[in-house]
Order: sequence, then structure tokens, then C-alpha cells
Amino acid sequence: MPSKSIPEPWQSFLSDIDASLAEDVELHCLSGFVITVLYDLARPTADVDVIAITPRSEIESLMILAGQGSDLHQKHKVYLQLVGVATVPESYEERLSKIAPGTFKHLHLFSLDPYDLALSKLERNTQRDRDDIRHLARTVPLDLNVLKERYQKELRADLGNPEREDLTLKLWIEAIEEERQTGLEI
Repeated sequence: MPSKSIPEPWQSFLSDIDASLAEDVELHCLSGFVITVLYDLARPTADVDVIAITPRSEIESLMILAGQGSDLHQKHKVYLQLVGVATVPESYEERLSKIAPGTFKHLHLFSLDPYDLALSKLERNTQRDRDDIRHLARTVPLDLNVLKERYQKELRADLGNPEREDLTLKLWIEAIEEERQTGLEI
């Protein structure tokens, strides 16, 4: 994936976070922020969702600095959100890619790969999530066999209701295949 610059207001928000750091910090990013910045999704999102912050000792101070309701949130109208509910494929860390490398001194942003990103939305499955998946399927484009295989090998065993998520994934794939056959966006 080609390196892209980070658009506003995230660039200024993240620069302010970086300026406050005395040591290197990694954020593993997902959801709307990643899809917007890396895959050109045209939908507003007010948060930068992360599933991991390292070192862990920085979590509390970062959430105070840049979380919802913080001064940086008030200033930039975006905030950092530590997501505690997303289920991601077990080996996602091996496939992380750097977002805008070299942009910040201490802050290092990483994104889930597009398949892990898609699968992280499986359990929630809101209309916004389904729209995001279809966008990824068009822009990446997603290889549906890779999506199914990763689901089976790295995610299914960790799900609370795998039979429901089997059906959800099946419906997603059918919608993507139909869109690809007809050439129409749904």
C-alpha cells in the first residue's frame, strides 16, 4: 500500500500528541480512520480507533491527553479511542503496516491490513460496517478466498457466536460478489 499523508484534522491532532511524547509510542489503528486515510472512504469519523498502545504504560496518559472530552478533542474535534470490544485475527500484528512513516518523531501509527480490518467489523456488523467492507472490497480489491481463509484459521475460534458470524460473513461475500457481477455499488 502506498504511503499517504494524513489529512486534517488528524494531522494536527496527531502532531500535538507527538509533541507531548518523550518516548516512542505505537498505536495499532483500525476502523473508520484507517479506511478514510488509507482507502479514501468519504465518510466523517471523529475518532482514531486503536486496539493497542505500546508501551502499555502510556495508555492512561494518552487517553487523558487525547481521549474523548480532552483539550485536544476540543481543539481538533477528533479524539483517540481505545477499542476494547473488537475481535481481530490472532496474527494481525505480523501484517501491520506503517501509516505515514517518518511523519512524527515519537508517534508511530500502524494499520491493520485490509482483511484484518474487514474481519474486525464482523461481530458488530452495523450498516456503517457493511458499507466499509464493500468499500474495501472495491478499493483493495479484497480477495474473498483470503478473507474466508483468514476468518476460518485466525478468527472463528475466538468468536462468542461463530455460527452467527459464519452467516454474517456469508452474506457479506454474497453482497460483494453480486456487486462485482453487476458492476453496481450496493
